[in-house]
Amino acid sequence: MAQLRFEVAGAKAEPYAAVPTLTFALRVAETSGHVVHTLALRCQVQIEPRRRPYTPTEQGRLLELYGEPKRWGETLRTLLWTQVSAMVPSFQGSTEVALSIPCTYDFEVTAAKYFQALDDGEIPLLFLFSGTVFAKNGAGLMIEPVPWEQEASFRLPVRVWRELMEQYFPGSAWIRLRRDTFDALHRFKAERALPTWDDAVEALLGTQDEGPEVA
Repeated sequence: MAQLRFEVAGAKAEPYAAVPTLTFALRVAETSGHVVHTLALRCQVQIEPRRRPYTPTEQGRLLELYGEPKRWGETLRTLLWTQVSAMVPSFQGSTEVALSIPCTYDFEVTAAKYFQALDDGEIPLLFLFSGTVFAKNGAGLMIEPVPWEQEASFRLPVRVWRELMEQYFPGSAWIRLRRDTFDALHRFKAERALPTWDDAVEALLGTQDEGPEVA
């Protein structure tokens, strides 16, 4: 029986992906001496918010997700971030593969809200592995499931997440609006001859002059 061990060795913002993507360096070891022919790997990634402290500013940003900090003993629960798959090619002993996770900047998504709320430090992640191992056993092939207890912890630096989002959305954030809300905002912007969407929002917030009225 193949004996597997997993470790997440690092993470980086992928510079040339079509969508914002974090690439995790995943080390896979087989400790019984079998040659792994192929490993069809599935991975569930969870966020463990209890495993880090929060500044007062961060606590304020997390009110929408968890409520008042005095209630966090009940509400600060593990979040499912994503699920990904990977094919690990043949190896003996150990190998390292890239585990790519597409990321969203949509603040309607809970994980993005959580990440954006953090100023610094690390994001505690838990990787839970499953899948199928195809290993050589003498002259034959051995097919086994990846045991469900296989997991690995990793602390993702908040700066890596922020570098990724700055790379794809420099100096900006992304929000989703209902179609009727967007249409109303578009009319407001056009009627006041405001040059940018930022100007329109700032005018609505009362932080600058609205500009000339359109006759």
